[in-house]
Amino acid sequence: MYQQSKKAHGAKKSQSTVQLKEIRIRPKTEEHDLQVKLRHIQRFLEQNNKVKVTMMFRGREIVYAEKGKQIMEEIKNRLGEACVVDQFPKREGRNMIMVLSSPKK
Repeated sequence: MYQQSKKAHGAKKSQSTVQLKEIRIRPKTEEHDLQVKLRHIQRFLEQNNKVKVTMMFRGREIVYAEKGKQIMEEIKNRLGEACVVDQFPKREGRNMIMVLSSPKK
């Protein structure tokens, strides 16, 4: 039993947990702010975390859903090979959600 306990402890110590980090943006987010958010996304992906990018539409911004989709595509293109899209942009009520993860090595 002692050996099994040690083996289980060693296995638990070596496994890594993947967290889901969230980045929130809006259709009116300016270029510099978007670059800052991209750096945060890259840092999260380097730490092997998944990133949930949430585009929030407030008030009458919901009519800019197409612009929101373009911004999501731009984020995906700027990250390039550094990310894999787990869930493509999808609208859920007043939010549009995309999930990214780091590529397998």
